[in-house]
Amino acid sequence: MFPNFRKVSIRAFFGLFVLTACFSIGLAQDDEEITVETDLLTFEVSVADKAGNPVRGLEKGDFKVMVDGVDRNLDFFKPIKKHDADRPLSVVFALDVSGSITKDELKRLREAMRTFVDRLADYNSYFAVMTFGMKVKTVQSFTNKPRKLKKSFEKILKADDGLSTHAYDAVDDAIRMIKKKSPKILNNQMPKRVVILITDGYPVGDVVTPETVIQRANESETSVYAVILPSFSRLSPSGKPIMTLLEASGLISDTGGRSLYATEKNFEPLFSSLAEEITASYALAFYPKDEEKDGKARKVTVRAKGDLVVKQNKLGFTLGKRN
Repeated sequence: MFPNFRKVSIRAFFGLFVLTACFSIGLAQDDEEITVETDLLTFEVSVADKAGNPVRGLEKGDFKVMVDGVDRNLDFFKPIKKHDADRPLSVVFALDVSGSITKDELKRLREAMRTFVDRLADYNSYFAVMTFGMKVKTVQSFTNKPRKLKKSFEKILKADDGLSTHAYDAVDDAIRMIKKKSPKILNNQMPKRVVILITDGYPVGDVVTPETVIQRANESETSVYAVILPSFSRLSPSGKPIMTLLEASGLISDTGGRSLYATEKNFEPLFSSLAEEITASYALAFYPKDEEKDGKARKVTVRAKGDLVVKQNKLGFTLGKRN
């Protein structure tokens, strides 16, 4: 259910938690990566207020961590902000081009994605582009060259046939791409992994199940964010968007992402808000107890002070007994 703990690069570990001062012996003399076994369990979380605005400036004491409902002390804590240390990103845009998306929407989305890239792109951030309708297609594999990425947006065309919307299949393919083809380490840090799914929120015809996609996202520490393009027929009497089948599946909430609704014709403010959220988070870590290395799935719950909303990039862990 939850991912097994794996080997981690000690350089990536230090980059994430800024602990090189404590463990610098032998590392400053060369750039060779050293791989070690460690039981340290890491979780990356984002925090928002009731209005959905990202909350910065929290400290270790503002968080409460529980394993299967029992309080657990944190061994490491670190706020992570891109503007502090050029936090690297691995981002896949997965864009719905099925019949329910209009050509005008696609045009405006291309412009908004260009603005998004302008805000976040640097040589430590890699982006890829996929489209989906009846089929999932890769328009641009991972690149850190903004000009090349923007040119790929011009290749995005509306599908003229078929009624299928393979949203889960697209996210699944995006997660596989991140796992296999995105850089593992950038600037001595593990990149934040993100899939940005742009759709009307009504998947049709998928092969893979939402549960499988969620599990794979948790295993690869990938958060899924959704930009929902609901028609006015899908608004409640109050004018607020109705929860879509995509959101109800847990794909967004269970991977630490967030849904944003494009109810205005101008998509750029929405993508600016998205950029603000995915580049501000907190890294929490603790060592498991010996009795937790029994191969059983453990649920981890992270809470913040007051009424703040916490989103986790994974829901727990599974550790097997060591020989």
